[in-house]
Amino acid sequence: MEKEKLVKIIIPVCIVLVVIGIWIFKNIDKGSSEGLITPKNDGDFLLEATSIDLEALTSYDLPIIIDFGADSCIPCKEMAPVLKKLNTDMQGKAIIKFVDVWKNRAAANDFPIQVIPTQVFINADGTPYVPSDNIKFQFKFYDYKETKKHAFTVHQGGLTEEQMRAILADMGVTE
Repeated sequence: MEKEKLVKIIIPVCIVLVVIGIWIFKNIDKGSSEGLITPKNDGDFLLEATSIDLEALTSYDLPIIIDFGADSCIPCKEMAPVLKKLNTDMQGKAIIKFVDVWKNRAAANDFPIQVIPTQVFINADGTPYVPSDNIKFQFKFYDYKETKKHAFTVHQGGLTEEQMRAILADMGVTE
């Protein structure tokens, strides 16, 4: 009789513990990846690029900054640690890319690059970034010749980390 009572208590307790264990296992797994973007291509989120596939990058629905520069350009060298830090800090929130145009000239062919460094800014929806009145940096705006539709927003010259973070915030990135 005593054994029967013990079995009647132990079996439901074991069932409850198994259910709780399954729930915890599923939620720990889900919670760690919740809100993160899974790259379709491992190279899409790497800082350095030899080419730019805008269609692939815009498919992530994240703001994009592409810096066209060179490893041997002095302002580019000054920006290098900023780009590296932002690329690391913004994983899953924004895409930060660097293209060395002296090593990969063809990568800049589809972009209005006149000097280096030049940054190209693209909104999460794939449209060119249009800065709000709060952003006081010098931008250049390029239109398509045929349609006169806004094609690119660029900044020529170096930017500090604070300036880039302000632009990213203006693009909708929350830290």
